[in-house]
Amino acid sequence: MLLALKLLLVPALLAVISMAGKRWGPGVAGWLAGFPSLTGPILFFLAIERGAEFTTQAAILSLSCVFSAIAFGITYAWASRRFGWFGSLACGTLFIARRAYPRPQGTWDSRPLPASELLARMGAGAAMVLGVTAAAEALGSVWTGLFAAFPVMSTVLAAFSHRANGPGYVVSMLRAMIGGFYAYIAFCLSVALLLDSQGITFTFIVAVAAAVTVQGLAKYAVR
Repeated sequence: MLLALKLLLVPALLAVISMAGKRWGPGVAGWLAGFPSLTGPILFFLAIERGAEFTTQAAILSLSCVFSAIAFGITYAWASRRFGWFGSLACGTLFIARRAYPRPQGTWDSRPLPASELLARMGAGAAMVLGVTAAAEALGSVWTGLFAAFPVMSTVLAAFSHRANGPGYVVSMLRAMIGGFYAYIAFCLSVALLLDSQGITFTFIVAVAAAVTVQGLAKYAVR
């Protein structure tokens, strides 16, 4: 059952975000991508397989990695104005940006989303979840938390969206992703504070509810 969830949950979320971006634009895709759609499932699987103490430490470390996700997004957004998806991905992975996100320029393509590309996005998400949870015992809670918060959702969506829709689309999506990180912080903080004393079911229900609530409040505040 756990293996099936690992193989299906995150890829399904990636597919939903991709299709939402195709239907409603990069702003919606960015807000959804900032939600803890990868870290959340990984922490849930760790709680079942490794216990509360291990997962609490991983959740605390995941909180500290928000800055790495933002650094990736800023760097990729600036690089996309000059380079293709591969060059932008290399810049976003290796360097920390010194400036804020650029504003999107021009329009973006509205080509259909091929089934092969959607499957590739889903496969990348599944591979990340399987890799982190499988290596958790050897890595320990600290490194597992760091890898769980690695900006794989941003990486996958940025590279594929850039290739399919152009730099204007990916810049808009990455800028919008900032709003989703409020939900990410609320989720990880809830897990870190509650799991040890309240158990898995209650903790993750509260964490999801907190993330959704904060996401809505942040969206309202931005508007």
